[in-house]
Amino acid sequence: MYQTTLTDQPITIDFTAEGPTINGQSYAWDVVRLSDRHFHILHENRSFRAEVLEFNAAEKTVRVKINDRIHEVKLKDRFDLLLEQMGMSSAAGSKVNDLKAPMPGLIVGISVQPGDDVKKGDSLLILEAMKMENVLKAPGEGTIRTIRVGKGDRVEKGQVLIEF
Repeated sequence: MYQTTLTDQPITIDFTAEGPTINGQSYAWDVVRLSDRHFHILHENRSFRAEVLEFNAAEKTVRVKINDRIHEVKLKDRFDLLLEQMGMSSAAGSKVNDLKAPMPGLIVGISVQPGDDVKKGDSLLILEAMKMENVLKAPGEGTIRTIRVGKGDRVEKGQVLIEF
């Protein structure tokens, strides 16, 4: 089962083996894929044009244009729904207190300093590993407490780099 929620309207769409439901009520529609990002939808003798504008797999969001109106959609797969059922949803997840090195490498750049306020997705460090530069980003909002590494330092996997 998959679930989507429109962020601009209180609408929840569940996709199950029996077909889609909107806010708990069955919904019969006919969808034809025209191309990778374009679809034609028929519902109750009305025609809709849908275009996927942007898909962000990391944040599980989609921007969809339906008949010239843009909608932001949040996606939940069966694992998200199970975690939510168990009271362990990602929205209520544990607070992140530090940023750890995802792999061994060399710090080649630092974009922040102690006291800086950062938002989720802001660039913090550049870690060079296997001749590739990896930009490490903020996992959430916070304030930089300490930076435990400097430019040119070698780090190991799991080493704490920044404390929030």
